[in-house]
Amino acid sequence: TYTASQGLLLMIPNMYKIAGEFLPCVFHVSARTLASHALCIFGDHQDVMSTRQTGFAMLAEGSVQEVMDLAGVAHLSTIKARVPFVNFFDGFRTSHEIQKIEMLENEDLAPLIDQEALQEFRNRALNPENPVARGMAENPDTFFQHRESCNNYYEAVPAIVEEYMNEISKITGRKYGLFDYYGAEDADRVIIAMGSVTEAAREAIDYLTAKGEKVGLVSVHLYRPFSAKHFLAAVPKTAKRIAVLDRTKEPGATGEPLYLDVKDVFYGQENAPEIVGGRYGLGSKDTTPSQILAVFENLALPMPKNNFTIGIVDDVTNLSLETGAPLVTTPEGTTNCKFWGLGADGTVGANKNSIKIIGDNTDMYAQAYFDYDSKKSGGVTMSHLRFGKKPIKSTYLIHKANFVACHNPSYVNKYHMVEELVDGGTFLLNCPWDEAGLEEHLPGQVKAFIANHNIKFYVIDGVKIGIETGMGPTRINTILQSAFFKLAKIIPEEKAIELMKAAAKATYGRKGDDVVAKNWAAIDEGAKQIKEVAVPESWKNAADEGLTTTHAESGRADAVKFVNTIQAKVTSQEGNNLPVSAFADYVDGTTPSGTSAYEKRGTAVMVPEWDPASCVQCNSCAFVCSHATIRPFILDENEVKVAPSQIKLADAKHAVADGMKFTMTVSPLDCMGCGECITVCPA
Repeated sequence: TYTASQGLLLMIPNMYKIAGEFLPCVFHVSARTLASHALCIFGDHQDVMSTRQTGFAMLAEGSVQEVMDLAGVAHLSTIKARVPFVNFFDGFRTSHEIQKIEMLENEDLAPLIDQEALQEFRNRALNPENPVARGMAENPDTFFQHRESCNNYYEAVPAIVEEYMNEISKITGRKYGLFDYYGAEDADRVIIAMGSVTEAAREAIDYLTAKGEKVGLVSVHLYRPFSAKHFLAAVPKTAKRIAVLDRTKEPGATGEPLYLDVKDVFYGQENAPEIVGGRYGLGSKDTTPSQILAVFENLALPMPKNNFTIGIVDDVTNLSLETGAPLVTTPEGTTNCKFWGLGADGTVGANKNSIKIIGDNTDMYAQAYFDYDSKKSGGVTMSHLRFGKKPIKSTYLIHKANFVACHNPSYVNKYHMVEELVDGGTFLLNCPWDEAGLEEHLPGQVKAFIANHNIKFYVIDGVKIGIETGMGPTRINTILQSAFFKLAKIIPEEKAIELMKAAAKATYGRKGDDVVAKNWAAIDEGAKQIKEVAVPESWKNAADEGLTTTHAESGRADAVKFVNTIQAKVTSQEGNNLPVSAFADYVDGTTPSGTSAYEKRGTAVMVPEWDPASCVQCNSCAFVCSHATIRPFILDENEVKVAPSQIKLADAKHAVADGMKFTMTVSPLDCMGCGECITVCPA
């Protein structure tokens, strides 16, 4: 079965029974956060760590290829060992990553099944031909002894898992062990970790060993049962300092689970290394090579900090390690691309097609990861695509890109996006602006960065093309996909268009030829209608205008404080910069109400306009508006006098408002552009 988060926790009572009755079983878990002070749908190891005491064996993977190779090991091992398995990998960072990998097929794995053990399992089935009772009640005289009788089965698990890992290695050529070491043979500083952080750590280790540093990593695969013998064999004998990284938090404990296990294994060992523990990556917090470097630098200190955190600034309990400048550790020749889209505008879907087109039709390695906020439709989406001739192990977000595309023009005022381009990179902006419009609407800091860093700047009016091709104003994904392929030059333009059209036919063919034809027209026009912008010399000196984040200037004191200290940063995609102290007043998860009024998102591509002459004043549009964006008002003579000069008015048709004026106001920054008001309007 497959589960995660609270769903896994609901299985804990059953997991004790499954393990206690020795029922072969595999739970594949995309490890995710548990709701505590707040609900978080994203990834860490809190859920799987809450099941380690149930009696399930636990197998971990750190990359898409490892999941492919080792998931089958859990199935094969559980049949032979009779011990059930949790097979886990990082939720989102691994479960939602698209990666070019080598596949294992059923034909590869089927010969490895222990048929005798499988038949014995079938023979143990509850069957009226051979009736038995299972799961009886026991008293103090026998329960303890009976519980201890399972020990031999758990002691046998490591050897069984190792045996199947060796069989997989014969098939794939990739070597796997219960614990895998990576790094300098004579490393004196070593990190112990499991999950996707091990891939980023390998990049950091390559960077450091190239400079002559003696560092290494032990990746944990079989976490339960924890084999001390295999673990000690994997750690270099030269290791003097060890940092254990846990992707979970157990408040009040002397340390997190993996750290305590490692300390226990070394207890009493002669010349045991000094061991410290730290937390990382809670709630899918990005973990980068520069953070791994900070861990190794901490280990080099005379007194390494224990119980540390990385990736955040803890200015309350001062547990965080300081992180230096970002490291560039992706393999040379890797092309990094980042796409800023609007939830439900098709950007993510188009990028999934793009990565598959490149992966399937070139000899390049390819990786894609999609960073959403939890608002889904109307929220911001960031697509991170990497291509290159060498394997890609960068399990973290792109912060220095060769190509950045902005699919919503309002984003240039809201987020720092062009600043993530390397010098000489390419910026594609979907907008309706000509040269005068760019001069008026583009913020000064964007102009200055483009001019001072030799950015190649292109614009395309995807909304106009969408309307012209019949796709509509919001379905601009294939248009911008076509523009990307033309500018990125990863595949020759004609070949790319041919492949995009094939992908569109495969995706939309069941909806009819007309839909396919519209998509094909959009692909053609997307490649044709890109315009390169001649960057004026004057842009080099453009002033920084800041981001147009909505702050609270008036209102309840508690709401104003929350909006200005937390919400404004989060809205600008800068929540990662908030320190621990920012949440001191909200430690129990309580937040003031009424703060969404300050969150002006401005995501609608098209906004309705009220026509006073046609309006029958039924207020159906206001009633149906799911975001309360449309509000009707009746104004008396004095209110009309102080109203804004551009307000539209009509004579009120309601009997109780004789002689008064009626207006219907629309808030464009709150509108989501759904069009329900148009659908419901009787006029």
